[in-house]
Amino acid sequence: MKNILIPTDFNVNALTCIENLCEQHENTRFQLIFIHLFKISDSITDLLMLSRRNRDYDYVSNHFYQACERIKAAYPQVESIKVDFFYGSTLSTFRNYLEAQDVDAVLDLKHCSLKPLNKMSVNPEGLIQKCGLKVLHLQAARKAAVRVPAQEQLQEAV
Repeated sequence: MKNILIPTDFNVNALTCIENLCEQHENTRFQLIFIHLFKISDSITDLLMLSRRNRDYDYVSNHFYQACERIKAAYPQVESIKVDFFYGSTLSTFRNYLEAQDVDAVLDLKHCSLKPLNKMSVNPEGLIQKCGLKVLHLQAARKAAVRVPAQEQLQEAV
């Protein structure tokens, strides 16, 4: 079983890498952790309101959760999918998080959908490079990609 960390902005497009990951590691079972990183504010008011972090889950749409359920159903090697947030910007706190979550590898950022969610979002690239974890690089998909017609073509067909 491998615990894979996938930095994300919780866009449904972030899930497109899962098919390729499962295809390239056919005999491996996965626990996937989709994560977004936030700085900890230095504002006393913000620090007193740490319990209000549940608001961050508003960034995760129902479409994302539904797509995660479809992935678990379609790929039995995906045992679980977790949505989480990391609060901090230092390497030591990031390593503590990785150890607590028993993370084995991090998906290469070029395979992730990763835009800032707000002004407190942290670019994880530096932390990932320095944390010492294996970075999973995916190859191009072996299967032919399904071409989706443009919106104009769909309207003309109707």
